[in-house]
Amino acid sequence: MYFLYSILLGIGVVALLPRFLLDAARHGKYAAGLGERAGSLPRFDAGGRPVVWLHCVSVGEAQAARPLARAILEEYPGHVVVVSTTTRTGQRVARETFSDRAALVFYFPFDWAWSVRRALGAINPSAVLVMETELWPRFFRECRRRGIPVALVNGRISEKSFRRYQLIRFFIRRVLSDLSLAAMQTETDAARVCALGLAAERARVTGNVKFDLEEAGAQPLTRELRRRFRLGADRPLVVAASTHAPEERILLEAYKLLTETSRGNRPRLLVAPRHPERFGEVAALVESSGFSWARRGDAAHGGDEGCDVILLDSIGELRAAYPLAEVVFVGGSLVPVGGHNVLEPALAARCVVTGAHTSNFKAVVAALLEKEALVQLPPVEGAEAAVALARVLRELLDDDARRRRTGERARAVLEQNRGATARTVKLLAPLLNQMSDARCQMLVNENRLTSDI
Repeated sequence: MYFLYSILLGIGVVALLPRFLLDAARHGKYAAGLGERAGSLPRFDAGGRPVVWLHCVSVGEAQAARPLARAILEEYPGHVVVVSTTTRTGQRVARETFSDRAALVFYFPFDWAWSVRRALGAINPSAVLVMETELWPRFFRECRRRGIPVALVNGRISEKSFRRYQLIRFFIRRVLSDLSLAAMQTETDAARVCALGLAAERARVTGNVKFDLEEAGAQPLTRELRRRFRLGADRPLVVAASTHAPEERILLEAYKLLTETSRGNRPRLLVAPRHPERFGEVAALVESSGFSWARRGDAAHGGDEGCDVILLDSIGELRAAYPLAEVVFVGGSLVPVGGHNVLEPALAARCVVTGAHTSNFKAVVAALLEKEALVQLPPVEGAEAAVALARVLRELLDDDARRRRTGERARAVLEQNRGATARTVKLLAPLLNQMSDARCQMLVNENRLTSDI
């Protein structure tokens, strides 16, 4: 079964190789960290301490895992945490996010036996924690062979993924049998992972660790953005976060309608595309819109202070822009991507708007909607989407009380749902304590050997 999986994985790589090479040449995508992906990792010495390998596929998981890593190290100060990511953007964010907590940040290995074995041999983890729904059959199997417990944390399985997994349930059941624990976000997620074959006693519900966002405090970057672009109440700012194609085009059309019907000060728009490889594409789109605009990545100049549109072509700076906004639109939701993190702007008590496609944050969005703490558009496309979005933004910018009330309610919902991190660490205790006990026994054995000599 695993041999067939490896063959199919190889065929898939060969079939997609032209695309990989094109993306690597144009954007550097996939080429980054190629040696690490092949299992060749930097020299790493844990000093004999137990190693917790924390895997985060990309940006969202890396940011969500920061409180978890902090809690683990506070509870188990004798342990070492290392962090892996799959994407290049995730790697950049992880290096910044875990700079003071992770002993090593690296790329996750390709899921072939030889690359996985090389990586496991280099890290020698005592336990592996995988964020959300990263299921790697070969990696899980090699961990089990070495006696390394693997836990899925903040786990979720969307309805779409569940349907796909059911098509290969005979194989997924085997993959899930290698998990020691699945700490799932909701009862629905737990039911799905059990329906796919995980033993019920290994599934637990902890809530969503993304509610446990750390307070950002007064960020120098926020002050820098405010000063450079002269952001203030005289011209209200709309932030469009984590956007995908064609959302930028829809946003610019909505912004045009918004400025044409503006009754007070002309609003401004900050656009932050989700993927760095699209920065150039979005820049060309903004350039052709006819609006005055500035690019964060360019050197500061006089036109920055009064421009209509700001392109945030950077990684890891979006959260610093939220306190400057009056309204935040969270992207990946006007198109069937599944949406992105609505909790970061909620932490800043900002009024959040999304499209209809929010399956990635279904439970979170439901909790916010229940308390009237979020504004969600109906399913709309193209020109209709631009009109609907412009109308909602206009209503919110004209109604200070409603806008502020919505943001304050969002912050309250976030506070009420904190605690998943603590529950997760408590569930992990048997695995982490087992690591500590094993290490103590090893030290005892080493001392005995030394005494005998």
